Amino acid sequence: MADVVIGLDLGTGGVRAIAVNLQGQIVAQTTQSYPLLTPRSGWTEQRPGDWVEASLKALSEVAEQIEGQRAIPLRGDRVIALGLSGQMHGMVPLDGAGQVIRPAILWNDQRTGAAVAEIEAAVPRSELIQRTSNPAITGFQLPKLVWLRSKEPQAYKQVRQILLPKDYLGYVLTGTAVTEPSDASGVGCLSLASQQWDPDILAALNISPDLLPNVVKSTAIAGRLKPELAEHTGLPAGLPVVAGGGDNAAAAIGLGISEGNLKRGSLSIGTSGVIFTPCDRPNPAPEGRVHLFCHADGGYHLLGVTLAAGGALRWYRDTFAPNTAFADLMALAEKSEPGARGVLFLPHLAGERSPYLDPDTRGAWVNLSLAHTQGDLIRAVLEGVAFSLRAALEVIQEISPVDQLLATGGGVRSPL
Repeated sequence: MADVVIGLDLGTGGVRAIAVNLQGQIVAQTTQSYPLLTPRSGWTEQRPGDWVEASLKALSEVAEQIEGQRAIPLRGDRVIALGLSGQMHGMVPLDGAGQVIRPAILWNDQRTGAAVAEIEAAVPRSELIQRTSNPAITGFQLPKLVWLRSKEPQAYKQVRQILLPKDYLGYVLTGTAVTEPSDASGVGCLSLASQQWDPDILAALNISPDLLPNVVKSTAIAGRLKPELAEHTGLPAGLPVVAGGGDNAAAAIGLGISEGNLKRGSLSIGTSGVIFTPCDRPNPAPEGRVHLFCHADGGYHLLGVTLAAGGALRWYRDTFAPNTAFADLMALAEKSEPGARGVLFLPHLAGERSPYLDPDTRGAWVNLSLAHTQGDLIRAVLEGVAFSLRAALEVIQEISPVDQLLATGGGVRSPL
């Protein structure tokens, strides 16, 4: 059997492990889910322990699938590397023993409005954009740390390191805590020019740089698989674990979207909706209306985000049509006409990122009448997401125009 590499993607709904050969053909894959916690309105959390349990199970299943394809089992010794990707912006706080102090606060959590104001009082927005190419945003990791210091001071006193979700998983697998530029860009204090933490921002906020992990290249070996976890999963001890990338940057690499082709971007429809376009220099949007991050290929990219894309459709299903298959919802929407017979939907169910940067904006249906049907409402949800993404695209086109977007994510399963 040919050499294979394994990718581990830590998503919001679950973790996916996939093995491919060096020609990119899928050899094995599996997905394991875990719960999303919403202890209060606007709060989203997950237990890092759930990530670890699901990830180890996924890796074990992929190893078993690989072995099952061999005439003579070799216990995974043809697996040559493991790479990481995952949801961005989340905060995993660790104590001095490397133990998780509280549940991770996720990318779409909106509790940090006051923390954003505190950051921008210490470092004006214009200076933040100049230094990091982004303003302070409620979903970013840095405001979460400031929130923790203010609202859970006993927990904050225990913190010795904070990690992003996929980097925490890498720490568990290898014992080494590092991050890489594509994910670190979404913390809120990374200089995109140097691709290192900005000491002046941290000093202004009285945050020790020791809390943040070292930044290595996305392609760097972050560490090697611990012997006990190798035994547990059936993978080779000392397997190189590559730092990897944030979910959108990693997906873009898979789609061939890089600095070498600035006219092609991607449109991802998952829980959130994301427009991703590469750019050749760190040229931020005015007022930071779309994100500018480091790409996993060493370059840069623009990112426009609608927080509730597929998430808006899932909310509709769970609230108004529980246990209904998404395919059946699409069939109803197809019975409506383009424009949803005048019904408009604002998909800002969790506040909004691009281009509004407003955690307090909310969703709505507008222009409803007695004549409207369920199909009209569903189609309006789909169109509202499309209009929202278009608003972000228009900002992106002013900075680094693209001619083509490749569609990816769960939303691609539906032609509609």
